[in-house]
Amino acid sequence: MSSSLPLRYGTNPQQAPARVFMKNDNELPITVLGGSPGYINLLDALNAWQLVRELKSALNLPAAASFKHVSPAGAAVAVPLSDTLKKTYFVDDLELSPLATAYARARGADRLCSFGDFIALSDTVDVPTAKLIAREVSDGVIAPAYEPEALEILKNKKQGKYAVVQIDPAYEPSSVETREVFGVTFEQRHHDRLVTPSDFTNIVTSKKDLPESALRDLTLAWIMLKYTQSNSVCFVADGQTIGVGAGQQSRIHCVRLAGQKADLWWLRQHPTILDLRFKTGIKRPDRDNAIDQFLRDDVTQNEKADWSNIFAQTPRQLTLDEKQEWLSKLDSVTLGSDAFFPFRDSIDRAAVSGVKYVLEPGGSTRDDIVIQAANEYGMTMVFSGVRLFHH
Repeated sequence: MSSSLPLRYGTNPQQAPARVFMKNDNELPITVLGGSPGYINLLDALNAWQLVRELKSALNLPAAASFKHVSPAGAAVAVPLSDTLKKTYFVDDLELSPLATAYARARGADRLCSFGDFIALSDTVDVPTAKLIAREVSDGVIAPAYEPEALEILKNKKQGKYAVVQIDPAYEPSSVETREVFGVTFEQRHHDRLVTPSDFTNIVTSKKDLPESALRDLTLAWIMLKYTQSNSVCFVADGQTIGVGAGQQSRIHCVRLAGQKADLWWLRQHPTILDLRFKTGIKRPDRDNAIDQFLRDDVTQNEKADWSNIFAQTPRQLTLDEKQEWLSKLDSVTLGSDAFFPFRDSIDRAAVSGVKYVLEPGGSTRDDIVIQAANEYGMTMVFSGVRLFHH
């Protein structure tokens, strides 16, 4: 380890020179084992590491995150995958360890947004996880340790340019953090507030049901939002995110964005999609793009014309009624929000995507209207009292 690490450039190529360093010549908590991570890579890595570390601590399961531009495209813990999800995530041909399962879920939440991601893993990277990472388009990975064979697999990715970063799992930052913007220094307490069981005890709706699976997903949502650029919401199901809406100025736009992603995640599991056949040699990202086009209602004729080069047999698109029938089966979804819902519109949209559990801080002057909406849909709503803005 060293106290300083030079970088090719900063956020953009014209922002050079650039480096990361520790004050007072303290050693960096990270070691680069392969490749050369960039400025944004390390922003992703350090945020993502905190997320998976907290998930592992809170749920005692291996955790993974797929980060893009300092927000998670997906995060998950190691809940076993169904055969349907294995096929949906293109991992039905692999032997998956618990850690690999967590990453398959994190990556599978939103495969389009995870293209070129930076990965964070809570545990020592094993061979099954390295093999899975090796065949996805990704910029790098951060983890506390690597098995020797797994490290060699990763160091050979991208002709040796793949960023492999090891972090000291015992490292803790100072309780006070600073940042500089336009020559002005900001200072605040590091956000070291951890999730606790008491965060889920204030149930404000008529329905009070919170099974263990819902508590797990509420915990995942709480921690996920802590490291997602605000405003942010996330839809969670089965131990993983299924839709993330981040960095929007309006909360309803966050919900709409995340809800669209959750719907797409569910539609990808439709039997028609699982039965799609691709021509030999079609790469995984091209498959993802083709499936996304296939499920869109506004696909252009030019896009459809390209399908003859991708699909072994040009398929019939699902009708709107077929989509709606399938989407109506999505159920037991958790919706988390980093701040209160100011209007009931977010709850109305959430109901469309099968939301049954809602986590938000509460504190709006319209809380009563939002609670009423949740009651109308038979949702269980928790007021945590904890705002989770992240900038």
